[in-house]
Amino acid sequence: MAGSISLLRNFATVGGATMASRVLGFVRDVMIAAFAGAGPVADAFFVAFRLPNLFRRLFAEGAFNSAFVPLFARALEEEGDAGARRFAGEIMAALLWTLLALTAIAFVAMQGLVFLLAPGFTEDPSKFDLAVLLSRITFPYLLCMSLVAFLSGILNTYRRFAAAAFAPVVLNLVMISVLAGIWYAGLEPGTTLGVVLAGGVAVAGFAQLALLVVAVRRMGFSVPFRRPRLTAGVRRLCKLGVPGVIAGGITQINIVVGTVIASAQAGAVSYLYYADRIYQLPLGVVGIAIGVVLLPDLSRSLRAGEDGQANGTLNRAMEFALALTLPATIALIAVPEPIVSVLYQRGEFGAEAASATTAALIAFALGLPAFVLNKVFSPGFFAREDTVTPMWFAGIGMAVNVIGALALAPLLGHVGIALATSLAGWVNAGLLGAALWRRGHFRMDHGARRRLPLLALASLAMGGGLLLGDWLLAPLLGAPSVLVRFAALGLLVLAGMVLFAGFVQLTGAVDLKGYVARARAARARRRTAPPPQAPEDPLG
Repeated sequence: MAGSISLLRNFATVGGATMASRVLGFVRDVMIAAFAGAGPVADAFFVAFRLPNLFRRLFAEGAFNSAFVPLFARALEEEGDAGARRFAGEIMAALLWTLLALTAIAFVAMQGLVFLLAPGFTEDPSKFDLAVLLSRITFPYLLCMSLVAFLSGILNTYRRFAAAAFAPVVLNLVMISVLAGIWYAGLEPGTTLGVVLAGGVAVAGFAQLALLVVAVRRMGFSVPFRRPRLTAGVRRLCKLGVPGVIAGGITQINIVVGTVIASAQAGAVSYLYYADRIYQLPLGVVGIAIGVVLLPDLSRSLRAGEDGQANGTLNRAMEFALALTLPATIALIAVPEPIVSVLYQRGEFGAEAASATTAALIAFALGLPAFVLNKVFSPGFFAREDTVTPMWFAGIGMAVNVIGALALAPLLGHVGIALATSLAGWVNAGLLGAALWRRGHFRMDHGARRRLPLLALASLAMGGGLLLGDWLLAPLLGAPSVLVRFAALGLLVLAGMVLFAGFVQLTGAVDLKGYVARARAARARRRTAPPPQAPEDPLG
């Protein structure tokens, strides 16, 4: 029980920090929607913000962490702190010089990069030039966030999750401060507003890096500065990381394809961005928490030869993920219109933009469980130092996404792009889960087989309650007062949470009272209890 409670406590730490970040992110996006709307400045800024994020996810969070964390965990287990410091220093040198070279190349080739990402902007030269300018301003964010990913891998391997989890909060606090300054100065949508927003992104990157540097130093871990060398550790990281880069590249191609197609439709880039931000809330809170905590935990279990514990951990992670994701999916499908209108519809963001964003949100929500399951299943490969298999599956998913987007966009516009993304997510999740099953690395245990159908039933029942609540609260959700509308939306969300908690307790999907009692007992004996051989069932 102690191991299971510890796992869920780490999920809660990362998930809570991500929730705080996402809530602040909503505040940020509400302000951007009000000040920039869904016009050319917003389109240019979102492309500029997406470009460094694309490379960050390609080289840092995805490929780098999937290769670095298992190798760093091995160095720590086999050689202790001294070996871990040596390995970290070697990787730091190679990573830093690679990032500096990439940033320099990007500055020179920025027009070509923006053209690849948003060729439709060339029909409006002023929007294209603005996107190039803003992209040059935001691109140092890649350098900072890649180093943040490196330092986060170190902290997470030592099971220090808080600082890395709260780093994104810094981005949103900085951006909210910048937007407050824009409001105070009364800037209208234009070049100056876009430049100020892009500058805020760059400043936020350096602020997050400073936070992680301090956290690593406070932990007592120092990364030695070395000149870059092709050591055995760097070669091993490259061997594992190259398939991860390819897999990450395939995933990012999906995003690029969507942006390329959307750039031909006025406002479509912004509609997809705003919808993406809403469904990313549950995905971030659940998926990121699981991805961050699960990989180092599985890596250590497998290094110790505890295969049973690793399988139990995957089952508990899957249950935790779907217990929070299924009700979120049903809620986003049942009542998307009040969510979008209350959050965004004001100022430059009108009823037409709200309707277009709502349609995209429903399409993204259909794939939400698959996106989270990808976060659950992928560490099962990465912890075994297998980055090749996820690469091939990501390639198949890319093909599904590209073909689907090209086929559906002419018929459904930006909604077709979102539907193709969801379909690709389900294909990828199915392939990952099936491969783990065939190799004997994952077996759904009795608890998971019993609880998952009950969680789905409770989610559907909650969805019915939300539809009724939406009908009852309609006058308040459409009230002229922003405060009244937010209060009504908050009441609707609270009602959904209470209904779901009641239904899972009623169906027996989760014994909430029993779990709270066991959590308290485990906390009382945490310091004296021996480590378990396999995780127990924390939800049953």
